[in-house]
Amino acid sequence: MAVKGQLFILSAPSGAGKTTLLKKVMARVPGLAFSVSHTTRSPRSGEKNGVDYHFVSVQEFQAMRDQGLFLEWAEVHGNFYGTSRPAVMKQLEQGQDIILDIDVQGAAIIAKDKTVAAVSVFIAPPTLLELERRLRGRGTDSQETIELRLKNAAWEMAAAPAYDYLVINDSLEEAASTLQAVIIAERSRGHRLPTGEPIVLVKKT
Repeated sequence: MAVKGQLFILSAPSGAGKTTLLKKVMARVPGLAFSVSHTTRSPRSGEKNGVDYHFVSVQEFQAMRDQGLFLEWAEVHGNFYGTSRPAVMKQLEQGQDIILDIDVQGAAIIAKDKTVAAVSVFIAPPTLLELERRLRGRGTDSQETIELRLKNAAWEMAAAPAYDYLVINDSLEEAASTLQAVIIAERSRGHRLPTGEPIVLVKKT
């Protein structure tokens, strides 16, 4: 069966507001599905297994990796994250557009994978100073963790030019409108309606 859906890769530094942005856009745009990644990190407050992530042990993760079951995988902040290749390909074959929330390491891996075509979008904060303010405002990270995240953010933002699109999340509403426009434009390029349905041109007989 030919692949019918579109894979959208979204990356952003921790604290850039990507999760909030995604929730807003997915509530507006029909036909989008979220790819649930596997991770070895512990669930945060309110997160549910199978909904936010598939939470697995390091041993389980390594077994999947060794079997080649990940489209991409990476170690981030001391934890492993991976995307199930069978799950993503099944969703695409069913005609769903998939949102894949991964870091720049994973995005670079998929960019080199000739078996799947993806549209990449980088979500950036307006400044690193604003990013630091957001990280501190969460009140969930230690000083050491914040410093590490800011250091990684500078490195991640240097990778932004490699992405197809760049969205600055200064105003949540404006960022959501921009991301929504990207999705609709890519659907149009694939001769599909904004809803994701194929465009069927009726010829005169």
